[in-house]
Amino acid sequence: MPQLSPTHLLPYDPFDGMRFGPSTCFLSGQPVGPHETIPVFAEWLQARYGIAERPMQLLDQRTVLLRELQLPASPAARQRVEELESKVEAASREGAEALRALGDDTLFLWMGKMFYGVFITELLNEFEPLIKPKYPLAENAALVRRFQAFFQLLQGLRVPTEYADFVPGSVFVLEADPAEDVTPFEYDDDLNTLVFSIKLDKTVLVACLVDIGLIGQAMSKVYADARRPLHPVQIAEFKARVYYAAHLLHVVPDIYPRTPRPGDTTLVFDALIDDVTGAIFNPWENSAYTQALAEMWQRWNITLADVVAIPAEPLSLLYNPDGTPRELKHWPAKSEK
Repeated sequence: MPQLSPTHLLPYDPFDGMRFGPSTCFLSGQPVGPHETIPVFAEWLQARYGIAERPMQLLDQRTVLLRELQLPASPAARQRVEELESKVEAASREGAEALRALGDDTLFLWMGKMFYGVFITELLNEFEPLIKPKYPLAENAALVRRFQAFFQLLQGLRVPTEYADFVPGSVFVLEADPAEDVTPFEYDDDLNTLVFSIKLDKTVLVACLVDIGLIGQAMSKVYADARRPLHPVQIAEFKARVYYAAHLLHVVPDIYPRTPRPGDTTLVFDALIDDVTGAIFNPWENSAYTQALAEMWQRWNITLADVVAIPAEPLSLLYNPDGTPRELKHWPAKSEK
């Protein structure tokens, strides 16, 4: 690794002058040529799962292929990203435990790069939209602030980074029971809450990318109960809980880089929450959660009416009525043996 000077350990800020675009490295701000790019979805993902030609509809209604999603990157940035991709590719072949062993910081950076690529594609399209989105990202001040905080943490892709007494995001690694798991790859996200999820064969990774671990703390028991092979319908419920928790998250952390000194080898961040007396999460509302859950369960033909059959106790397939973790091999349940 080349010697790092204090200047190298200063975070790059593309928001100063809105320096986004194909001629500037997304991690360092260095000028790059038109062919100096990296794929948002790595080439190994495209090859293994045959997703290069998969279409993705953007918020302005135009459609792009996954292989067309590219980020401008300097040679140094490309090398760092390729090293990260190699680690994740190797671990992904071994399954959930090997991916967990990489550590949440590594998985945060890997998923964060893909989220950034999708988000910035949407953001840049808003300057010349095919059809103006109903809720433009750039007009959401709170979202832009979240994205700025997230981008600072993403600097770990560029230089070695440490997070003082916090984790950059909440990362969950789940394992699908193979009995009725038929989808080798899928991904989804919520741009407004910075949540990203990706499925690699039997492993599902879900992350909230700018919550400094708050959702992970709130869901620690549920995550502990979910550290076992789950039916895909149970994984969908877990994801609904994460996505809804991200929607309820009321705070946006302030991220502060420490001033680097000669001899330092890492960029160190501190995180603070402005109003420590206020609520971290907005109040839970069953009506909103059940909507999110029903959307996640659409492929299994579970309707909102099914979810709210007992209004005070939304349907759960992760837990039995007595609160114990539910074993579920088949769905519908009447098919269980």
